[in-house]
Amino acid sequence: MRGHRVDLSKLIGSNLVPAFFLVLCLLGGWASRLQVSFILNEVVERLARNALLVLSLIFPALAGMGMNFAIVVGAMAGQIGLITVKILDLGGLAGIGLASLISTPFAVLFGYLTGRVLNITKGREMITSLILGFFAMGLYQLVFLLFAGTVIPIPDKSILLPGGIGLKNAIDLKLIQYALDDLLMVRLGPMRAPVATLLLVAFFCLSMRSFMRTKWGQDFRAVGQDMHVASVAGIDVDRTRLVAMVMSTVLAAWGQIVFLQNIGTLQTYSSHEQVGMFAVASLLVGGATVAKASIANAVVGTLLFHALFVVSPNAGKNLFGDPQIGEFFRSFVAYGVIALSLAMHAMQKQMESSRGMRER
Repeated sequence: MRGHRVDLSKLIGSNLVPAFFLVLCLLGGWASRLQVSFILNEVVERLARNALLVLSLIFPALAGMGMNFAIVVGAMAGQIGLITVKILDLGGLAGIGLASLISTPFAVLFGYLTGRVLNITKGREMITSLILGFFAMGLYQLVFLLFAGTVIPIPDKSILLPGGIGLKNAIDLKLIQYALDDLLMVRLGPMRAPVATLLLVAFFCLSMRSFMRTKWGQDFRAVGQDMHVASVAGIDVDRTRLVAMVMSTVLAAWGQIVFLQNIGTLQTYSSHEQVGMFAVASLLVGGATVAKASIANAVVGTLLFHALFVVSPNAGKNLFGDPQIGEFFRSFVAYGVIALSLAMHAMQKQMESSRGMRER
């Protein structure tokens, strides 16, 4: 019995963060008074459109680069592809495919440059990637506010500002909206499941799992565990980290395209802003740490984070009687989750360390 108790305590300890947020989701769902079918429908849809963005964080985490807030540059590459498709007026799956092809070289370039910078700032990757994201946003705005319509010719004047210079704040993407989701949409009563998008997510999950078993995948793990030991073993540490960053950025670009085909509108200067924050929060909620992440962490975290995101406004409104407070709950969930998850992971690490000392 004692052995079983020890195993149970280890199980709970290793899943403390997702267990806490599961309880929080259940309490929030009860307080929100929303129908279970509505919550499930929203969570499944959000899983389909956000999962690739969260999965893109796994490669840098395995390579010891922490949470990659710089996936925002990958999201920008995806948006470049979508803007090009809009200009060419190509819709449907062909439009999504072309947007993915156009975004890929941009994502490779952005990921390479980001990786070079992070190789210089080893040990401070998280804060560096966050600042790089803000820097990239400034360059992105410069290009599409000043160069679009002047240096960069835009034949479609309908997406330009009235003065003919700079893209509009919002660009309609109805030509590709639901092109992937509606490819195989299954309805179960009031619930709708975008099976085609979920199958695409499953494909990337299986591909990533297979990749982790290759030599590159083993190199990622070795570098993430100890860069010095990996270097002594003959692994090119800088190159491995660079590859991890490029793969992360490319997957983020494709993930942003999947996300926006579901939304149907591109907020030209803001759609990418919260990508890194929400993806990092989702991964941490799933039980990942800055040094360890898995596909299961990404999927579970996306489900829990977005379930909490769905129920929190109504829960706040019902508990405090003020709709405005309900909206404030969204900001609390988005930003508070990261701080709370990191604190709980630190506490969990201390508990494991104390347990190890007692066992000795």
